[in-house]
This record gives sequence, structure tokens and C-alpha cells, in this order.
Amino acid sequence: MARAGQMRRLIFINRFFFPDQSATSQLLSDLAFHLAECGKQVQVIASQQMYGDPQACLPTREIVRGVHIHRVPTTRFGRSALLGRGVDYLSFYAASWRALLATAGGGDIIVAKTDPPLVSIVAMQAAKRRGALLVNWLQDVYPEIAVRAEVPFLKGPIVHGLTWLRNRSLQAAVANVVVGNRMAELLRAQVGCPDRISVVPNWSDDEKILPIHHADNPLRREWALEDKFVVGYSGNLGRAHEFDTVLNAAERFRNDEHIIFLLIGGGSQVAALARGVKNRGLDRIFRFVRYQERMSLKYSLGVSDVHWISLKPDVEGLIFPSKFYGIAAASRPIIAIAARNGEIGRLVQQHACGFVVEPGDAEALAEALVILAADAERGAEMGRRARAMLEAGFTRRQAFERWRAVLADIA
Repeated sequence: MARAGQMRRLIFINRFFFPDQSATSQLLSDLAFHLAECGKQVQVIASQQMYGDPQACLPTREIVRGVHIHRVPTTRFGRSALLGRGVDYLSFYAASWRALLATAGGGDIIVAKTDPPLVSIVAMQAAKRRGALLVNWLQDVYPEIAVRAEVPFLKGPIVHGLTWLRNRSLQAAVANVVVGNRMAELLRAQVGCPDRISVVPNWSDDEKILPIHHADNPLRREWALEDKFVVGYSGNLGRAHEFDTVLNAAERFRNDEHIIFLLIGGGSQVAALARGVKNRGLDRIFRFVRYQERMSLKYSLGVSDVHWISLKPDVEGLIFPSKFYGIAAASRPIIAIAARNGEIGRLVQQHACGFVVEPGDAEALAEALVILAADAERGAEMGRRARAMLEAGFTRRQAFERWRAVLADIA
């Protein structure tokens, strides 16, 4: 237990942290800075890398907005090759283990995210050694999601062993925070300890990402989109996200001078999408733009008339794309290429803030785009409902309140 009169420290562990702009880093940075502003003692253990720049070498020690940051050295192979990424993971496990043993003390709260996957196992062992309390913050569920993505070597006994260790780390925690209801249902059924599983949805910076008219958006002019109907995708396009439905639907618009498919971001599937675009001769209606700085999200999210999100049905409950909240904050309609009974599909239907298209149904996607391109007011109304949905239950302030409640329960 914490010594009398001593405040419990919060020690977060995640591979990326401020100033990195990846999704997990932004979420952790937001929460860590908020808790520090509330008077909590907050420390973060992260790598020296940036998500998009493995050769970056951020300072090993730094205090930013009251948060003490410990950055550990790791290998720097980056995300381009699966083997190199695995080596980077292993080196972070080893370095973060040493950092946790050197940092954590009795009664401290270690909060382990899921980058790299299964770091909760390392955190569990360190918490046990140091008499600290463990909280797991699950952005996704491993190893199941890697198995569905057909990652090599994850088969049979290896998967069973990793799943057993993962379950042990969740059972050893005083709280497990998940980002969606389907994820909570899955883990309660598989792991047990339902009273220690709490749902805290992710968030966007909804106080800065506000609805903006196209006429007031400089990116519409800069990217020559002033007279276009823009179908956007923003953020990471990874193995859990399907894009063949979009490619097949785009065939219908290959000669349409009015429509543009815009991808802003990156991810392991972007190169495959770009090849598909080139092979089909759809270069004229597709554009690819790098990740935008966070301060520009208001404009980059607002540049599109509609956004698409995709999630393969077999990973429902294992992941929830946090880009959903940024789109809603920007007051744009959402086309969810996902299972109708999945979490995103249910939200879009419940709040009438867009369309749900089953993966593979390119005709339904094309029809939805035709409807929205022809009726700007219908799209605007869907966007307003998306923003209303966000304000009713998914704001950043509400997420912070839920996190404070989780931590208060531990205390």
C-alpha cells in the first residue's frame, strides 16, 4: 500500500508519447496532461522513437506540462517489416521492464496500454515485484487480432500460451479499461472478473475540432477541392480495415469530374490501396496526403463531405477505430463499411448519422455516395446528428470524467 500521506503515482507505459502524433500517443498525452493538471503525480515510460520516424531520438528525460517522461532506448527497425517490428517490440519489453523496476514503488498505479501488444504481461510482473497496482488500458485485443490478420508464427501452442498470459495480466489488474461495449462483452466472457472491466470510449479534441464551412477551409483551396465532392478517409489504414469495397465502388465514378476520394494518413494497407488504384486506372479520382499535424485536424477532417470507416467483421470487439470521434466532432456524415450489428454499425444506425454498408457491397456504397453528392442538405443533417451524438456521450471531457471515476474507485 502507499505510505501514509503519500499520493499514489500514476505510471503510464506505451511505446509512443508526446510529441508523437499517432492515435495512441495523442490519447495518452491528453489523459496524462489532464491528470497532471488535476494535481496527480504522473510519469510516462515510452520509447525515444516517433510512430512515423523510427530513427527519431527524443530526450531520455523530460518534464512536459507536469508529466515526467522516461524514454527508453530500443532497436529502430520501424514498421516496414514484420520481423523488424517484432524485434522493436522485444527491445521495448526489456527496456520498459527495467524502467518500471527502477521507477515503480508500493502503492503506485501502473497503467499499461496495448502498444506494443501484450505489454500488460511485462507490467503485471513489474507490479508484482514492486507492490504496485496494475490497470490495463486496452485499445485492441491481442493475440486475437494478430491471429485474424494471419500474422506468421502465431498458431497453436504459441497463441494458447500468449492468450493464457494475457488473461492472467487482466485478472491480476485492479481495473481493465476498454474502449467499446463489444470489447467489454468479449473479455467478460473470456477472462471473467466483470466487475474489473470498465468501458471508457476514446475521444477527439472536440473543443478544437469544430464544424467548418468549406468556404472557410483553406485546405479546400490549397488542395484544389473547391468544386469537388470529397469522400475522405483520415488516419491509419491497417490490417483490420477493408478497402476493396471502396475500390469497387469507385469504378462507377471513374469518369465523374465532380468526385474525389481523398486519403489523409498512412498505415500498412496504404501501399496496397495505392497499387489497386493504379492497376485499375483510378489515379485521377484518388489523392493521397500525409498525416496532418494535430492543430490542422479541424481543417483536414472538415475538408471532406463524407468520411468512410471500415472494419472487418471478424475483428468486431477486438478494435474500435478512434477516427470515428474526430469525424463526428467535425460534423461530417459517416459511411461505416462494417457489420450492421457491430458497434460502429449500431451507432451510425441509432443516431442516423450516415450509412452502414456491409463489406463487399460496393453497389450499396456507390448508391450512398450518389445520394449524398446530390443532396448536400441531407449530408449536412447527418453531420449535425453525428456531432450531437458526440456531445451527448463521447466528448473528451466526459471521457476524462470516466477515467477519474475509475481511478477514484481504485483509491
